[in-house]
Amino acid sequence: MPLSALIIDDEKLAREELKYLLDSMDGVKVVAQGANGIEAVDLIEEHHPDLVFLDVQMPGQDGFAVIQRLVEHQRAKASEAAASEKGDLHLPQIIFATAYDHYAVRAFDVNAADYLLKPFDRSRVVEAVERVRTRLEANDPGAMAGADLEIESQLGRLLRLLDRPNSTEPGRLPAKLIVQAQSRLLLVDQADICYAAIDEGIIRVVTRNFEGQSKCRTLEELLELLDPARFWRAHRGYVVNIDQIREVMPWFKSSYQLRMNDRKQTEIPVSRAQTKRLRELFKL
Repeated sequence: MPLSALIIDDEKLAREELKYLLDSMDGVKVVAQGANGIEAVDLIEEHHPDLVFLDVQMPGQDGFAVIQRLVEHQRAKASEAAASEKGDLHLPQIIFATAYDHYAVRAFDVNAADYLLKPFDRSRVVEAVERVRTRLEANDPGAMAGADLEIESQLGRLLRLLDRPNSTEPGRLPAKLIVQAQSRLLLVDQADICYAAIDEGIIRVVTRNFEGQSKCRTLEELLELLDPARFWRAHRGYVVNIDQIREVMPWFKSSYQLRMNDRKQTEIPVSRAQTKRLRELFKL
């Protein structure tokens, strides 16, 4: 029997590329595609696939939120003493599709099926599918449906290790952040970040020694990954590291600007709405 698969990715080109690779393989059938996390859970319940290729970064509900919903459904099913077989939620094997290789390491830590880095490589897709097939043939607990507490445990650990603020360990955040500098993906200590700024949908991350771009799409999304005790949104277009403020400068009409500790000593405005917060921070 061919493996049934879902492809969940908000990028149409990525979905088409992955479907093309899967269609060229024997023993895999793509039964449906989705563009966001909400569709992912609905499609899993509808099609009961063997595996799901799940993008990490998606609008609305990202790949981690999908896992959270699967865990919640699993717990609900486990708590229903007389749950009907028809109503059981099928938990498929999950293969992550992401540009962030540090997620991949954590996925393996919790026995996730596999991960794929974008752009996709055919040999890695084949390897990932074979890994799933081996698990299913071995009757791996991660492939079983129904109220399987071991699946819940694995997915729960995955949420914790992925350092999401909404996981089972609120407030546990990654110590490092991925910053893209040209063709390189660099792991940067949060303490070294001076500020981040958004311009025409591109988020620049500036440290004391270099600057690059974040894969986050909004400053709100970036803030979810940053330590709230250290980072502050001083302006609609800027997030600053409080520890990297070099100087607070009085400005026009009782407003302020911040001179940062980067090489250019960038000056960042403080919005009127944040002026009170600035005075609280530095006892002005």
